[in-house]
Amino acid sequence: MERVAICGVGLMGGSFALGLRRAGFKGSIVGVSSERTIAEAVELGVVERGVTLEEAAATADLVYLAQPIFKILEAIPALGKMLGPQATVTDAGSTKGQIVAAMRAHLPAGQFVGGHPMAGTESRGVRGADGGLFRGRTYVLTAEHWLRGWVEKMGARVVILGAEEHDRAVAYTSHLTQLVATALAGTVTQALRGEEIQVSGPGLIDTTRLAQSSYDVWRDILVTNREEVDGALGAMIARLEGMRASLGENEREFAEGAELRRRLVRSVTLG
Repeated sequence: MERVAICGVGLMGGSFALGLRRAGFKGSIVGVSSERTIAEAVELGVVERGVTLEEAAATADLVYLAQPIFKILEAIPALGKMLGPQATVTDAGSTKGQIVAAMRAHLPAGQFVGGHPMAGTESRGVRGADGGLFRGRTYVLTAEHWLRGWVEKMGARVVILGAEEHDRAVAYTSHLTQLVATALAGTVTQALRGEEIQVSGPGLIDTTRLAQSSYDVWRDILVTNREEVDGALGAMIARLEGMRASLGENEREFAEGAELRRRLVRSVTLG
């Protein structure tokens, strides 16, 4: 691999570019983004220069789609008409079903692989890019691919999952957690006023961290994974109703919650 094109040089795309450099990539990295973003990215040393999507598709060995999901879906058919025979297309979208289906429909067989780095911060834009963002994090690929080697060099833990398996999993591990945090923040806001909200400890701060997330990003995620998210919400609502009906007799739920927490902490520590 000698040439990489980052389409969407923001937090994820910029972090992938910087991560490649940190992992030892010596080739060219260019960007496809707005003129302002490219200027920032060049200033920060994230990409060398800006190019058009057509130039990226024709000359890059790897085209990395890091835009919002709907933008990725719009770009794929156009890429199919201009993609060079040497190029692989991958993406960083948070849902995989519709993206991988579009890749199969519009890109040559063997020239694409779906991807999802399970990493991020509340920051947005290329100025938040971090070459170590993926270190110790799970990075999903939808098939075995040579890209795995570079992702692992960045310090990520690669998991191979089909698009449907991925979307069901993240509905519970990512999308549900976002909606729970948002719902909790909204519930507290409506129930309490003024100084009452100050009567809170670290628990509320910790559990509402994700409530800061941008709806502009999450709208695409929820729309493209609606069925799986609906199932996850249904399961959560049923559990809450069960806990509500047996308040004071919730030992099993507390034990299950504590066990999952231990497993998560252990997996991060071992990773």
